[in-house]
Amino acid sequence: MSHEVSRRSFIQSTAAATVGMSVSGASAFQASGANDRVVLAVVGTNGRGAQLAKLFSKLPGSEVGYICDVEEKALAKGVKAVTGVQAREPKTAVDFRRALEDKNVNAVVIAMPDHWHAPAAILACAAGKDVYVEKPCGHNPLEGELLVAAARRYNRIVQMGSQRRSWPNVMDLVAQLRSGSLIGRVYFARGWYVNTRGPIGVGKEAPVPAGLDYDLWQGPAPRRPFKDNLIHYNWHWFWHWGTSEACNNGTHEIDVMRWAMDVNFPTRVESSGGRFHYKDDWECADTQVASFGFEGGKSFIWEARSCNGFKTEGLSRGVTFHGEQGSVLVDDNAYTVFDQKHKVVTKVEDVSEQSTVDITGPGDRLDSYHLANFLDCVRSRKAPNADIEQGHRSVLLCHLANVAYRVGHTVRCDPANGHVLDDKAAQALWGRTYEPGWEPEGFRAART
Repeated sequence: MSHEVSRRSFIQSTAAATVGMSVSGASAFQASGANDRVVLAVVGTNGRGAQLAKLFSKLPGSEVGYICDVEEKALAKGVKAVTGVQAREPKTAVDFRRALEDKNVNAVVIAMPDHWHAPAAILACAAGKDVYVEKPCGHNPLEGELLVAAARRYNRIVQMGSQRRSWPNVMDLVAQLRSGSLIGRVYFARGWYVNTRGPIGVGKEAPVPAGLDYDLWQGPAPRRPFKDNLIHYNWHWFWHWGTSEACNNGTHEIDVMRWAMDVNFPTRVESSGGRFHYKDDWECADTQVASFGFEGGKSFIWEARSCNGFKTEGLSRGVTFHGEQGSVLVDDNAYTVFDQKHKVVTKVEDVSEQSTVDITGPGDRLDSYHLANFLDCVRSRKAPNADIEQGHRSVLLCHLANVAYRVGHTVRCDPANGHVLDDKAAQALWGRTYEPGWEPEGFRAART
């Protein structure tokens, strides 16, 4: 193996280290003896992770203690992001599990590829670390459930990167929509995301680039040969590693719609679309419409056009809510209220540095609201704004949209937990197979 410690021996040693650890409230943060300083290990720093490292290093009482990535160039990006921002230079590690062994590390920030999100977060929880994990919180529905279980078992603070849960105007809007004070009872919503992504071509098997630990990059995913159109970003569009635009970007709009409409698990999910724009290796849909029905006479839809940037309501991404007394158009941290005749009633604006189609994030100030909330909760042990249980429920809807798309028919669900009902083809997509020895904690028990 290219990394020093075998996966089996490390998992065994991590599990042994957690035996006897108090999880009733004593955290890695409290055990370190630090006052208010939270030491973070940031994992996956080629793109989004480097941005998170920079922002965390700027926040009071926060220090990036480790930069972790399987590629040398990405490690350098992460270190550069915090250089000159914080006093001490971070340590580096190709294998993030080295940071889990460090008692001075309080929390782990995960911005790895999707297939790593839940397994890495579960390992971090078992090692006594709090976790900030980018969306989606799992590669498949089962992983979300396993991560929620691990967060509760080890009494960890786990926040998902659904930043809108911490944006002031959105929080205020949601409260008004849920109370019925703004447009009456909300019964329908529509979310969308559009972009102008190019083709990814037809990949060819090639030597692994120098400086990349491809075995560790694959991690829990069953091994496949390296191809020249996979890394860095194109893995998003392969089911083996990625989760399609629905989880990549739809998580944000779907989370806001579910939150504001006060719904949890659906009764039915429908989805249609395809890879229409180019003919290449892209396996997921580049054009997708998903519909979600809930008990209580509520539903919403989400639309994606990954390769056609024609805006809806003048926006590349957004949400509209529709109720008995009017509608609301949401544009990131701003919104406009309309009456039933489409007359503007109220307009709440936000001035911030943001780019609605920037894959690295919505902008420094808006991101920082969410990161600051995570740090506050690490210190106070209060539930974060985007607690992992809420994150899982929203990501589950995205996964179910993909499941319905892949099986080609409506999926019926149990409104108590979102599980697929009486549909073997859809149920087969609830989890995945893993590279032997890399199964996340709780996987075997959940599958039996």
